[in-house]
Amino acid sequence: MQSRNKVFDDISQLMTNAMGVAQGAKDEAETAMKSLVDRWMADRDFVSRDEFDAVRAMAQKAREENDALEARIVALEAKFDDQGK
Repeated sequence: MQSRNKVFDDISQLMTNAMGVAQGAKDEAETAMKSLVDRWMADRDFVSRDEFDAVRAMAQKAREENDALEARIVALEAKFDDQGK
């Protein structure tokens, strides 16, 4: 009976070690894949969300300034037309 327990203990230890090796391989594969994706994205010159938001805010401000200038031009043209009559 003692030898059967030893066999089961050995099999159990072998399975535990195999699971540890499998977990290590999984972690290595995840790290390698993340590194590959990071390099691929860096090569594509994608912008970060912060950069995108900053450019979008600048464009919005420029659009608002454009609208304000257009309103001033319309008002000045109306004033000029009134003076010319």
